[in-house]
Amino acid sequence: MYKLVAIDVDDTLLNDELIISAANQAALQKAVEQGVTITLATGRMYASAKQIARQINLDVPIITYQGALVKTLQDEVVLYSQSVPKEAAAIIADYAAMHQLHLQFFIDDQLYGLEDNEIIQQYAQIRHIPYQIETDYKSLVTKPLNKLLIIDEQQDLDQIAKDLHQLTGQELNITKSKSSFLEITHPKGTKGHALQFLAEHIGCTMEETIAIGDSWNDHDMIELAGLGVAMGNATPQLKAIADYITATNNDDGVKEVIDKFVLHS
Repeated sequence: MYKLVAIDVDDTLLNDELIISAANQAALQKAVEQGVTITLATGRMYASAKQIARQINLDVPIITYQGALVKTLQDEVVLYSQSVPKEAAAIIADYAAMHQLHLQFFIDDQLYGLEDNEIIQQYAQIRHIPYQIETDYKSLVTKPLNKLLIIDEQQDLDQIAKDLHQLTGQELNITKSKSSFLEITHPKGTKGHALQFLAEHIGCTMEETIAIGDSWNDHDMIELAGLGVAMGNATPQLKAIADYITATNNDDGVKEVIDKFVLHS
């Protein structure tokens, strides 16, 4: 029944050691062999996500930047792209500078920061990507932005998100991928929009899709998919809207879904 499975990466496909288990890999390979399209749907940049995709031998377009970019793996053709509106980006950058927030810019699949500090160093190290420092943020916001990322204390991000919505006056996609990550993309740069695009691209209906995730940034694709799955370690809000709750990312929750709903084993 299901022809397309979109899987979040961090805390979903990857366990807490940032590894794809052998059990998950084997289940996904069996699904691919049966003709099912397996893709990633992540907030990570394309350069980072493709490293994960290659570990499970995917040869399909993948959803990155929360859905703001869908790009093929082999020939790297951009199929779907939505940039942060420049006027809104400038307002957000000014706000971040005024409040001394750590803001990262993603331009043409390159990571830029304003200061070479421990925050950006750790972010780049975990995702195995390089970064560049550009102290003049006003020059960065004039370029097509895949995404903006604010990294701050969890308790402050909800208020920051409210402030940004009010200041920009735009229906931006502002969401948390982790408790300390506030991600800003185009209003159509969501995993739900990208999943709808990809389903149409490969010729299947939304009823024939499965979406698997753990955080609130996964909610729209989980609500839109034919089968929306929350991980056992997912946020309570995501579990509340899911059609099915699987095991945790440390207990091969992705394999459970593939076995039960795709392989029927």
